[in-house]
Amino acid sequence: MSAPAQPTSRDRRRWAKYLVNERAEAQVYRQLAARRDGEERDILLALVEAEGRHEAHWLTLLGGEPSHLPRPDAGTVLIGWLARRFGSIFVLALAQNAEARSPYETEPFATPAMAADEKIHHEVVRGLAARGRRRLSGTFRAAVFGANDGLVSNLALVMGVGATGVSAQFVLFSGIAGLLAGALSMGAGEFVSVRSQRELLEATEPNNFADNVLPDLDLDANELALVYRTRGMPEAEALERARGVVSAAHDADRSMPYTRPAEAVDDHEVVGSAWRAALSSFLFFASGAIIPVLPWIFGLSGVAAVVTALVLVGIALLATGAAVGLLSGGPPLRRAVRQLLIGYGAATITYVLGLLFGVSMG
Repeated sequence: MSAPAQPTSRDRRRWAKYLVNERAEAQVYRQLAARRDGEERDILLALVEAEGRHEAHWLTLLGGEPSHLPRPDAGTVLIGWLARRFGSIFVLALAQNAEARSPYETEPFATPAMAADEKIHHEVVRGLAARGRRRLSGTFRAAVFGANDGLVSNLALVMGVGATGVSAQFVLFSGIAGLLAGALSMGAGEFVSVRSQRELLEATEPNNFADNVLPDLDLDANELALVYRTRGMPEAEALERARGVVSAAHDADRSMPYTRPAEAVDDHEVVGSAWRAALSSFLFFASGAIIPVLPWIFGLSGVAAVVTALVLVGIALLATGAAVGLLSGGPPLRRAVRQLLIGYGAATITYVLGLLFGVSMG
């Protein structure tokens, strides 16, 4: 699209803003590419090239480099800062959200190809972020959700106990007891969960239970083909595979029990280590659960302690909610507010119950 005969100053300011944002986005992808290799690096550099085409479009409309340029959007600047220092999945998740908010679809001076590029970029970045999400182990998942559980459960506990009118020392004792009980429960539960999942996966893998009898199977009428068919192989392929295995077993040295060469198996990294998940869950639950107790640890009591606990936990809930939002590819702010409302909702319910219980006891 060509520029209008006499573009307005408002048009030129908007084009200049697009120009600096395209440059900033290209720099983000360039910095991410510097931290990667292979296919992911090539994909990110291709995004840099595409942003360069968009930059050239706005330069053409502006008639060359403007003498004064605005600053890029604050969100793009933040993503660039994170990319320079971390280059993590969180940066890709933020970039994914930024690509989804592209203004080109309603911008009359952006070409249809540019608007299409931005939508495709969103899918590309989502795919890269998905790779990172799949690489996240159960340890990290346990850490994020363990911290959130600690925040909500212990806040609800100290609010409910405090509302009954007991002493500050009793509230502190209850909070510490809730921290230890919850952290131990979370750690034990995570250990059992991950260990059980790994054992279930391991039970589905091939083993050498019947290897020693393979040399005794008939080459043309062996039931090893049924084993491969149970793993999803077509009948013809299973028969061919079975003949090859049995033939190799016939040719092997019979002076010792025959053992097949090891087959490639899934190392279950997506599940993670049971001990790491348990320890992470314990520590992060405890780190979350200690926050509501801090006011009483430092000697506060009454309304001051309650308000301080609510503020501290609110900040932490917003942070964990935003982290979950980024990992899930959703809007971080919306997830953060949702976490805050859930946490405060639970605390409000227990506080009201504590008040009722305190009145009835009085």
